[in-house]
Amino acid sequence: MTDKLRIAADIGGTFTDVALIRADRTIATRKVSSTPEDYARGVAEGILELVEVEGLKPDEIGEVMHACTVATNAILEGKGARTALITTEGFRDVLEMRRIRVPRLYDPLYEKPPALSPRKWRFEVEERLDHKGNVLTPLDEASVLKAIEKIKAANVEAVAVCLLHSYANSEHELRIGELLKEHLPDVFISLSVDVLPEIREYERTSTSVINSFVGPPVKNYLESLRDRLAAAGLPSKFFMMHSAGGIVDSRTVIAKPAQIVECGPAAGVIGARAVMLEAGFTDAIAFDMGGTTAKASLIEGGQLMRADDYEVGGGISLSSKLAKGGGYALKLPVIDISEVGAGGGSIVWRDRAGALKVGPQSAGARPGPACYGIGGTEPTVTDANMVLGFLNPEALAGGAVPVNPELSREALTRVVADPMGIELDRAAFGVHELVSTVMTRAVKSVTTFRGRDPRDFSMIAFGGNGGIHSVSLARSLGVSTVIVPPGAGVLSALGLLYADIETSASMALLKQIDNVDPAVVSKGFADLATRVSNELARSLNEVELIYEADFRYRGQAFELTLPFEQGLSLTEQNALQTRVAFDEAHEKTYGYRLAGTAVEIVSLRATARVRKGAGSLPEYRSRKPAPERIRSVYFGPDWGRVETAVIDRAALLSGPRSGPAIIEEYEGTTIVPPDCSAQIDAKGNIIVTLPVSATTKTLEAAE
Repeated sequence: MTDKLRIAADIGGTFTDVALIRADRTIATRKVSSTPEDYARGVAEGILELVEVEGLKPDEIGEVMHACTVATNAILEGKGARTALITTEGFRDVLEMRRIRVPRLYDPLYEKPPALSPRKWRFEVEERLDHKGNVLTPLDEASVLKAIEKIKAANVEAVAVCLLHSYANSEHELRIGELLKEHLPDVFISLSVDVLPEIREYERTSTSVINSFVGPPVKNYLESLRDRLAAAGLPSKFFMMHSAGGIVDSRTVIAKPAQIVECGPAAGVIGARAVMLEAGFTDAIAFDMGGTTAKASLIEGGQLMRADDYEVGGGISLSSKLAKGGGYALKLPVIDISEVGAGGGSIVWRDRAGALKVGPQSAGARPGPACYGIGGTEPTVTDANMVLGFLNPEALAGGAVPVNPELSREALTRVVADPMGIELDRAAFGVHELVSTVMTRAVKSVTTFRGRDPRDFSMIAFGGNGGIHSVSLARSLGVSTVIVPPGAGVLSALGLLYADIETSASMALLKQIDNVDPAVVSKGFADLATRVSNELARSLNEVELIYEADFRYRGQAFELTLPFEQGLSLTEQNALQTRVAFDEAHEKTYGYRLAGTAVEIVSLRATARVRKGAGSLPEYRSRKPAPERIRSVYFGPDWGRVETAVIDRAALLSGPRSGPAIIEEYEGTTIVPPDCSAQIDAKGNIIVTLPVSATTKTLEAAE
């Protein structure tokens, strides 16, 4: 196996990206159109295409790594399984009540997204436990069988079971699971004690329902991909990225598909961290803009920011305590990523008042932007960039996607320029600036909403459109340095090759840290360690174990997750150290500490890791620069149209270059405005430097 290659594929809304690291430590990449009617076909075809281009044979591939948007799309598009919920009598409407919070405080017309399990498919059973797991009302199996009959009559495809306080005593839930398997053997089943054995009935219920809602489509997709890989002579056993940034055997994902809801964005952040560390940076904003969405995540002190309290859907997916309430709660470990519906394929439109809007609707791969000429008639962000001159007017992706700029001009004129009475260039630039404003929300969700100043960070730009919009976004945030790595357009695929095998588990433990039995903590961590090592089919001495715990001030309704470095032991001294660490983390995140308030442990967490990822970035091999070309580009009203050099990355090897310039590559394009400069470092990264005066001016104007 050691002499075989590892190949990675990541599905995006418009393109499927494929990458491998050659034996000589250089990278090979391929972009193919995604196939929404059957995403597995696009993945298999993309892998085979890259294998053929590289002169390889399928049997030379030892492992396939994968990240996809199947689970995410099922939620965002409401196309998951018909899902029922079984819950404790009196708690049928937990999904509707949620946290009694809305994301837009002053919007009286706001409507929350519909529950993924409609009320008609939510059923109550007679049983009751207290918070310690004591049985107050025994499980009435007759009520369970009655609910099962109704579920059978409704012809649902999946069932979630979430009983009150089942995290403290799993007996009732497990029995319901047995009855469901007996009477509904073909239905996908999720038990909250398997998915999320923690306190908080809404988050636990929502996460369990999400797991069932995405279960059948994820299962069907993975089985289809496995069959297609096997038919092509490729390894049918493949690995999936999960939302916390580790990789697991795809077969384990079928049982807990909710863990891959944000796997694609997570892979990109893993790749961005590898780039950042080798480029000599320790603090950076990872900015990923593809064809459908834009994502942002913070890397601080060289470490990924993780969370376990996430929301997906509702216009923006995030984990911020300060900007939630619009999506579906997903309380599973994730890399802290904020995501908005803004990408190259995002459709440009005007609301009833005539105001210009971008997204979240996307033209996707089919019918695509108007300039693709394959059926899309509405203007998109890509069409605006085509009008501005940012994109090659002949073809994209190294000639793989032919385009017609005239179609972009027609669409943008019809929808924006003529109705608003402005010139076409101004209309296109307005779209470009507007989408940057929309993406600012994503960046602020992981910076200012966390008590961090964006000006203290660099920005790593990747994704098919990251290099086009990164400087505009950085300017609006006061960020002075943008890094665009080699293969930026397929960095999420490359990130899969840097990830380690990893899985996590958690358990509830609500105790004050100065009044908890150390033996209880030790046993809890020991049980979790055994569980996660078994999931990886490894012994305890074969895995690296990471211990964490969720803490809060007594009476709070939210927690912070901190390392529990003492692992299986808890003494009076390290309990005090934990208290100090929590006070500091709380003040850094929320701006205050409550020195006189007791601190509680809420949950214990354990992660098992096996080092698997590539140890270092592929080498950047210089080559002869492509001939320089000139293109007329509109950089906004301050500069107007400027004759701009169009170059490739290798052209920067001769030394720094002042803007304006457009750097075109197979995987993507990087824009260097007239007041910026670009250079290339030893690792092949493009470093774009913004003028301090420009970023300061923009920030002051925003304030």
